[in-house]
Amino acid sequence: MNILLIQLKRIGDLVLTTPAIAAVRKTFPDAKLTLVISEEGAALLPAITGIDRAVIMHRNLSDIAAFLSVLRQRFDYCIDFTRNDRSAFLALLSGAKKRVVSYRVKRRAPIRGRIYNEFVQHRMRDMHTVDYNLSLVEPLGVTDVSPALRLNLAPAVQEKGDALRQHTRIDRPFVLFHPGSARREKFWEPERWAEVITYATTQWKVHAVLTGGSSILEKAHLAQIQAKLPRPVENSPAGSVIDLSGKLDLLTLAAMIAHARLVVTVDSAPMHLAAAAGTPQVVLFGPTNPFHWRPRESPALILQGESPLPLREFAAKQTRLPMKLISTPAVIDAMNSLLSTPTL
Repeated sequence: MNILLIQLKRIGDLVLTTPAIAAVRKTFPDAKLTLVISEEGAALLPAITGIDRAVIMHRNLSDIAAFLSVLRQRFDYCIDFTRNDRSAFLALLSGAKKRVVSYRVKRRAPIRGRIYNEFVQHRMRDMHTVDYNLSLVEPLGVTDVSPALRLNLAPAVQEKGDALRQHTRIDRPFVLFHPGSARREKFWEPERWAEVITYATTQWKVHAVLTGGSSILEKAHLAQIQAKLPRPVENSPAGSVIDLSGKLDLLTLAAMIAHARLVVTVDSAPMHLAAAAGTPQVVLFGPTNPFHWRPRESPALILQGESPLPLREFAAKQTRLPMKLISTPAVIDAMNSLLSTPTL
C-alpha cells in the first residue's frame, strides 16, 4: 500500500494534521506513507512519526524534481488536506486510485474537482481543523481515532533545550511569551505585553522568556515591547526577562515550551506546540476564529474581544474582532488562574 498525504499550509496546520497521520499509520501499519509539505513545515519533520518519506515544496523551480518524484511513485491513495492548485496537481500526478478531498472543491472549482474521485461531505468552516483533517481519512476506512496532537521530540532536541536553559540560567519556573505572528492583525498592543510580562516577573517571581520569529515585522513588534519594559531586556543570566526571540529553531522552541510553566501567546504555531506538549497556555484570539483553531488537549484559556473572562462557548460563525479589545486585566486574570493551579 502506497499512500500520499498533502499538507502545504503553515506550521500550525501541519501540527493539526498529525492526528490524521497517526490514524492512517495505525490503520495501515505496513503501508508506505509519503508526506508532501511546504518549506515552512520542514523543520517540524523530525518530530512527526509514522512517515516513511517526505517531499518538500519550495515554490520555485526546484519543485520540478518534487513533482517528478511524486509522478514516479504511483500511489494507491491520496489525501489532499490543502485544497489549492498545487495540491491538486500533486494529486493528479500521484495516479492514485482513490484521491480524496472536501466536496467544496468540486462545488467551487469544478475543473480542479475533476482530479479527485472521492469527496468528503464536511466543510472546514463547520468543524475544528483537527476534526476536519480526520474526516478526510475516513474514506480509507480510518475511523474511531484519537484527536490528540502528536509530536515526538528526539533526545538530542530535549538536550539542546536543557543546555539552553542552563546557559541562560533559567533556574526557576518560567513563563514563555510569544507575541509575534506572520500576520500584523494578530498583534496585541506592545504596552499591554510589557504590562503582563512585568506582572509575571514581579508578582509570580518567574523568569519571563521572550520568543519570536526573525522576520522584519515580528522583530519590530518585539522591539516595541522591549522598549515598554521598565528595564532593558537582557540576555545576561541576571535578567528576569530573557530574550530568545529570533534565536531558536522550531524544535528547540518546542522543547522550551514543553518545560514552561505557562505559555502566553497569540494564535500562532507556538499555541499548537504547547497543545501538543500539554503545556498550560493563555491564548489571545482576534481576527481568527478559536472554534477552528483553539487548543483542546492542554489546559488553555482563550481570550477574545471585550469579555473579561475566558471563552467557554465557541461558534462556527463569528465576526472578526480586533486584538485591541482584549484587556490587560483579562490576560493577567487568566495567567493567575493557570499559575495558581498546582503542577503535576
